[in-house]
Formats: sequence, C-alpha cells, structure tokens
Amino acid sequence: MTTPFSIPKEVSQVTSALKKAGFEAYLVGGCVRDLYLGTKPRDWDVTTNAKPEEIIGLFPKTFYENEYGTVGVVDEHTGDETVKIVEVTPYRTEGKYTDKRRPDTVSFDTSLEDDLKRRDFTINAIALDIEKNVVVDPFSGREDIQKGILKTVGNPIDRFEEDGLRILRAVRLSAELGFTVNNETKEAIKKTANLLNHIAKERIRDEFTRIIMSTKPMDGMLLAHELGILAQIVPELEKSIGVKQNKAHAYDVWTHLLKSLQHSADKKWPLHIRLAALFHDISKPETRRWSEEKKEWTFYGHEVIGERVVKKILKDMRFPKETINIVSKLVRWHMFFSDTEQITLSAVRRMVSNVGKDLVWDLMDLRICDRVGTGRPKENPYRLRKYKAMVEEVLEDAVSVGMLKIDGARVMKITNLPPGPKIGYILHALLEEVLENPKLNTSKKLELMAENLAILSDSELKKIGEKGKDTKEKVEEKRVKNIRKKYWVE
Repeated sequence: MTTPFSIPKEVSQVTSALKKAGFEAYLVGGCVRDLYLGTKPRDWDVTTNAKPEEIIGLFPKTFYENEYGTVGVVDEHTGDETVKIVEVTPYRTEGKYTDKRRPDTVSFDTSLEDDLKRRDFTINAIALDIEKNVVVDPFSGREDIQKGILKTVGNPIDRFEEDGLRILRAVRLSAELGFTVNNETKEAIKKTANLLNHIAKERIRDEFTRIIMSTKPMDGMLLAHELGILAQIVPELEKSIGVKQNKAHAYDVWTHLLKSLQHSADKKWPLHIRLAALFHDISKPETRRWSEEKKEWTFYGHEVIGERVVKKILKDMRFPKETINIVSKLVRWHMFFSDTEQITLSAVRRMVSNVGKDLVWDLMDLRICDRVGTGRPKENPYRLRKYKAMVEEVLEDAVSVGMLKIDGARVMKITNLPPGPKIGYILHALLEEVLENPKLNTSKKLELMAENLAILSDSELKKIGEKGKDTKEKVEEKRVKNIRKKYWVE
C-alpha cells in the first residue's frame, strides 16, 4: 500500500534507499502537516533510525554541518528547489536547553515515538511512512489540523523553555495557516514571552518576515500584541495603539497600520512594500500635536522621523542593508502631495528624483495601502490615477532635449562650435532622430551624429531642428493621450 498523497520522486527515492538498507524512514514535521492541509510543502524532512554516518554512506552527495544529526541529501539534477535538498535526521532525544535556544546534548539512541515527543506543536509531530501508508500520530496532530488548532506537544512551558523561538513560531503558524492558538498554549506564551530576549536577532527576523509575508499578517500582529510578544520584538509599534488621528482617519494609528499591512498582503505585494505599509506612520505618536486653529491632531514631520526609526528597527532585526534603505526611503516620501489640480509635471519629476525611478511605482502602491488603511473604500481614485499618469509621462523615453544622453556643453566640446543658436538646432535635430528611434539615445551614437550635423549650415540645421520640434509636439500629444486613456483620466 502506498500513500494517497503526491510525493515527489526525489523524496520517495530517499526514503526508499533508507528502507532498502534496512532502516526505518518517515516523512515528518511541516511537510506532513502541509500534505494533510492540501498545500505544497516548502521543504521535505525525513526521520530515520539510521545514524548520520550511515545516512551519508547511502547517497552520492550529502552535507553534514551540524551537531544535531541532520544530513542534507542533495539532488543536483532536479529543477524543483523544494526537493533539491531533502533533510534526513536520525531519531533523537535532547538534553536540557541551558541557553533557551539549543540542547546541551543530543542522543541518537532512541525511537520514533521519543523523537516525536521533543517536537514543538502537535501538527508538526506526525510521521508518515509513504511506502506503507502508515501514520504515527501519538499527539492527535491530524485532529488538530482538522479543527484548525495550534497547541504544543506536552507541557507548553517546557516546550517554550527549550527553544524561545517557538513562542514567535506559534504566531507565525497561526498567521500562515489561519489556526487558533489554544488557551493553554496562549497562557504559556504570555508567561514566557521574555524568553525571546535569548534568541538571535536573525532567527527572530526570519519568523517576523514570514508573519509579514503570510496571508493574514494583521491577525498575526494582533495575536503578537495580545500575547505580549510584540513588546519584545517591535516595541515602537506598541506606542501606536489607541493613538487617535485627525478627521481624515477612521482608525487609531495602530489599526491604520495593520489595515495598510493587510491590504499589501491581499494584493500579494513583496516584503519591502509590506514593511513600509506596516511602518509608514510609525512616528505619528511622537509627533502628534493638538492644533487649536484646526481643532484636530497634527503629525508634522512624522515621515522624516519615521525614516530614522524604521532604519533602527530593521537594523536591530538584522535585515539586509538594501531592504533597510528601500523601506526607509518609502517611509520618508510616502507623504508626497498628489493633488493633480495644483501640482505640475516638474513637481512630479522632483518626487521621482527623491524616491528614485526604481521605487516610484512601489511608492504608488504604498499610497494605495495608506488610503485603504485610512478607511477609504476606493483604493485607486481619479486623483491618484491622474497622478500615476503624470508619473508615467515623466518616465517615458526621451521626449525633450533635456532627456537626451548629450547636452549642449558636450556638443560644443566635440564639434568645437561656439555657444549660439546652432547648438540648439543640433540638439533638436538629434531629438528628431531619437523620436523616430529611441535606441539612438546613447552618448556614443548622439556624439557621432552631432559631429555630422555640425558641418551643416545654420539654415539647414534650423530646418531640421524645427521639424524635430514639430515631431516632438505630435509624439508628446499622442503619448500623453495614450497614457491618460490607460489610467481612465481622459
């Protein structure tokens, strides 16, 4: 009998090789849980009664770089990254966790049942023999999967004291799976939340990232606050709870940030946009002032201070420098003025210059999250659509002399011409060529064309240049019309 689940051949080959050598072999942990949930596992883990050296001897390519017995079995020929490495770990029991992070000792002289006892949550303590379709589930993990309940194996305080990161992992699994944490486990988390102080920042960052990248990050953040975890990992967010805003907002700062974050998840946007959505108003509590004139709260400069605060939060969590720079820049410029009745294209160009061309559309997405988080039902109103159209106008291929990959000073240097109208004629003549073929807009090609144009008379150049101006106006008119049609702002 074989399992009813679809198991990749790269995985079944590993379990089969172990069994042919006379050992036991079971799928275990998150991959079994995911199979019962009907979702594709992110990775595959096998547990066995073979020792590390015995596992290594069965496969052509492996690596063994830890003291916990885990051997990585490598398949270099597969195109599926989830099965490129199948981790095989001997049954093991663990000694005391003196540092609250890792066991002092590990023993491989044990049974499958003893191995399952050391695992974190019941839904991760299920073993599956895929050849015989035998399930070993001593803690009723399958029942908890069906009920959508998350609880620890055995005494929850014991499990959390063994590894404090399990506290945050409970929140992450709840957010990823939509499961409810049972009351006994919740109470244990509240009592042991300070154990996170013993955990490496990198490990906390990884779990925090998975919460943010889950389908329900808002629920995850609410649960983290309820259980006292948020105060341990991002205390700055706690300050936003209950902070009332002005009339434009339906919610306090905390709820606004969470709703902004959730919308970014609903849109399946990447990590940097989700982090910016969560942190964009992080400094509103410290900048809040009451205005007697307006009779409401003001938050002047919160985006400037927020940029510094976000850098510190992400740096403390050991996020990569690139992520820190991108998120903090989005936070810094999220307050861009977008009233298209008052701004000009030059103002839009300045905004693009501030945030950078690579991030400008991410900034637009952040504005959408901000709007929805405010309580406004329309995420993409006319004014924002028109602003996007203006952004696209200033980002297009060269449609003006100023966007050519050559300027007047360079033309004078390579042609030995003095300042005067002829330089302008040459530039407009070059523009005529680029409008016809944008690929010509390179320094090398334009310099060569400028040298050829320089030998023409002023009258000839003027004629070509004026034609370039006319072409530019026609191209610009057509281009702008198409852009505005795209954004429904004709």
